[in-house]
Amino acid sequence: MPYYKFGPDDLIYNTVRVYPRESFFIYQDAVYYNNNPEQTATRGATTVDNVPVGYINLYEINTDRPQSELVYPFITKNGSLTAFKTVSKSEFNTDFQYGDVLTGSYPLSASISRDYYSQGQERNRIEALQTSFDYYKVLSRHYAYNSQLGDKSDQAINLISIPSIFYGDSIKKRTVELNFYVTGTLTARLKDIYGNGELVQVSGVANALGAEYGSGSVAGVVFYNEGFIALTGSWELDPDHTENYIGSSVNPKWLYFGLGAEIDSLGYSIPNTSFELKFSGSSTIPKMTMFARSDRTENNFSHNPTFIASASANISADTGSWGYREYNKKQPKNIVSGSYSDYNADFQKITYISKIGIYDDDMNLIAIAKLATPVKKTEERDLTFKLKLDI
Repeated sequence: MPYYKFGPDDLIYNTVRVYPRESFFIYQDAVYYNNNPEQTATRGATTVDNVPVGYINLYEINTDRPQSELVYPFITKNGSLTAFKTVSKSEFNTDFQYGDVLTGSYPLSASISRDYYSQGQERNRIEALQTSFDYYKVLSRHYAYNSQLGDKSDQAINLISIPSIFYGDSIKKRTVELNFYVTGTLTARLKDIYGNGELVQVSGVANALGAEYGSGSVAGVVFYNEGFIALTGSWELDPDHTENYIGSSVNPKWLYFGLGAEIDSLGYSIPNTSFELKFSGSSTIPKMTMFARSDRTENNFSHNPTFIASASANISADTGSWGYREYNKKQPKNIVSGSYSDYNADFQKITYISKIGIYDDDMNLIAIAKLATPVKKTEERDLTFKLKLDI
């Protein structure tokens, strides 16, 4: 198999900006990601991905594996002193002996989550975002951690957390949409229509009732780069509907958006309410375009046994304790089609290229390009294959 080195004009580096659309539907303690239903496993696992509905399985490890057959990461404690990042130095020195096996668990999973803080309740995650709140207040006064609009260290607040695996580099501005449904009817909708992080109520039954029910009001802000949505809208969305949003029957508010996405179940349900979160991510993907060239004088011979005529292929080589000698008069098979029956056209070297392997500087195979249909190669044709690789 011949190897060739890419020339300076054979490699092109560029980037592609993509904006994948994401959606989460929340109902009755379940989150549905991109409207994907729960898939029944066939080999004893709880779900196909071995993660709860609405979660994604990083690298899709342990897909459809029963609990007794799950693969897991492990490290043996030895002189290299290698350990998992979650194991502290003191734990590594005192809790494990040389030769002990440190184990982890797969799969790793992620989904959106919700944290609701009532007025005056301790709020470590909100306090951790104080610097970010004040940093973005140049975009909107609704970001201010403490202002005439409210004190986020004390007021009721609803925090929606979105892991970066769902949006990439950042959440794309003007794509965030929150829908609040009661008995299947759109009660209210929030959108970041200005692209400055403000979530403005723009439509729904509540919006039609006027300013008293939030029409045109800002119900929260979006942290595009950090993946958080902070909701503070405390107005009623439906004066005629009450449900068990906080352990007691109250009217729906934006503060209760996403109930059911908590990491720990709240122990009560809201069968008449559902929620939907939509946004587009923004990711930059480095790409490499490679031109693999095959000149007319190259790649005209194959090591495939079918390249040799059957009559000469049956002639065995001579071998013994003193050496090895191949028969030097094996003839390549002539596959040139003639225009007439029982007529052999003039012999030409013909091969077919079906795969192209990409190697790094250490000759490690890092990618294989497979052609849907093998390409015919003759001594009269120069070929160039255009390959693309996402880095």
